Amino acid sequence: MLTDFFKYQAQTTPHPLGMEVSHAKGSYIYDIHGQAYLDFVAGVSATSVGHCHPYLNDAIKKQLDLYSHVMVYGEFAQHPAVEYCKQLQKYLPAPLEKIYLVNSGTEATEGALKLARRITGRSELISCHNAYHGNTMGSLSVMGYEERKQVFRPLIPDVRFITFNNLTDLERITKKTAGVIVESIQGGAGFIQPENEYLIKLSKRCKEVGAVLIIDEIQPGFGRTGTFFGFENFGIVPDIVIVGKGMSGGMPVGAFIASAEHMDLLQDQPKLGHITTFGGHPVIAAAALATLEIIEQENLMPLALEKEALFRKLLVHPLIKEVRGRGLMLAAMTSDAAITNEVVLRCYRRGLILFWLLFEGKAVRITPPLTISFEEIEAGCAILLEIFDELLSEGHV
Repeated sequence: MLTDFFKYQAQTTPHPLGMEVSHAKGSYIYDIHGQAYLDFVAGVSATSVGHCHPYLNDAIKKQLDLYSHVMVYGEFAQHPAVEYCKQLQKYLPAPLEKIYLVNSGTEATEGALKLARRITGRSELISCHNAYHGNTMGSLSVMGYEERKQVFRPLIPDVRFITFNNLTDLERITKKTAGVIVESIQGGAGFIQPENEYLIKLSKRCKEVGAVLIIDEIQPGFGRTGTFFGFENFGIVPDIVIVGKGMSGGMPVGAFIASAEHMDLLQDQPKLGHITTFGGHPVIAAAALATLEIIEQENLMPLALEKEALFRKLLVHPLIKEVRGRGLMLAAMTSDAAITNEVVLRCYRRGLILFWLLFEGKAVRITPPLTISFEEIEAGCAILLEIFDELLSEGHV
């Protein structure tokens, strides 16, 4: 299978981990040789309720027996999507009330950028250095990392960048600005949280000049930071929210959310202001609804903070300089990208899945399923500390 994987399937890097997957259950993934791997990554924050959760799987199977795709998004009322949006709305502060379901986080970003321009009639978009909001052309345009963008230029015009947590830069948001897009916790940059009421002051500046504030919750959202949305930790209500990843337990999904007044602008002048064939897919929506119910029923949001506390208690080592993030969106920081690389690869060989971050080479990603047990956290951290001990004995500092 691995030979065919390299021959027939397009790759994203020259050296993927290359596990030949047999099956997965709970917090573990199993390869075709019977090796179990404890999953501290959750498909990059996506499999939020673990692998093959029986309640989630049952919801998917039941919907498959009723109907799958029947019409493009927005034409037919389909129970899974309607009920999901109704239930999700309970977690949304006013005036956020209408949900546009799409297929991925990057498509949600595209929709949000278009809506910001439609709301304001302006063109300028502002993002942050080291931001990541997806990889399609619009999303790539607001990615704040030139190395990943330069070979694909020209991108969409009139995009500017400011520095996350830099209050002086807020003056660069003006009455020419259509929208400002920002992660509630910067992901690819190293799980950097807002400081000094940064998001409150950003929101205030956007209101002063009439710019739309777009908050990207693709990684922090759906309970990962101990609240349903990450922005709830920082005292703001954005104009548009972007979600994806953990909202459907590992199925492909995304959404952008705004007030009815704003979202209804996509209906006319022009009609079909944003369209998608498979957005709101009934099987995916059934999975998203089941995921939401699991998060509620299993009390996973407050448990995320208790599990964070255990990680922070255990991950104390001379080679760990700090642990960044919140809840189960954590990054163990080393002093050198080479050390981080060794940690990820050696842990993988010992049966623990860790991963890298996009732009911060010194970060070890720790984003397990929200359902991970305290015992599994202890077992995984024991492997991780064992590897750090090895590296220390080899002279790494």
